[in-house]
Amino acid sequence: MKAKLIAVGERAPRWVAEGFGEYQKRLSHWLPLDLVEVEPGLRGKGRDAVRAMQEEGARVVAALPKGACVVALDGRGRTWSSEDLAQRLEFWRGQGRDLAFLIGGPEGHAPDVLARADEKWSLGPLTLPHMLVRLVAAEQLYRAAALLANHPYHRA
Repeated sequence: MKAKLIAVGERAPRWVAEGFGEYQKRLSHWLPLDLVEVEPGLRGKGRDAVRAMQEEGARVVAALPKGACVVALDGRGRTWSSEDLAQRLEFWRGQGRDLAFLIGGPEGHAPDVLARADEKWSLGPLTLPHMLVRLVAAEQLYRAAALLANHPYHRA
């Protein structure tokens, strides 16, 4: 099983890229994780944010691996503890499908992206910068995989 993190936005700050890269490397033997950056829609004065979100959504859907289980990171999704996420990861492994985790743009996901998602995952009630969500999601996936492997990383 492989996973992709499909994220709206390009050119992460160095600290995000380095942190993501660290967890990507740690995950490599348990859950290979690739980052796919999707060009954001145009925003600003005189631009339609809804149209920008729809354009992003079309690019996100086009980037989905065929047959993948799709998990949209969304504030209205279900919150999982690290142990819950490990159980979900075990369930997803049992399905034998690749995974795609989706991070939307400033307005969130387009309706067609949410409709395509098999599950919606919320990192909690906090509003986080989308670049930071990349790092948090990668760390939590690593933690979940480490839990399943009985690795001492998770000590809660």
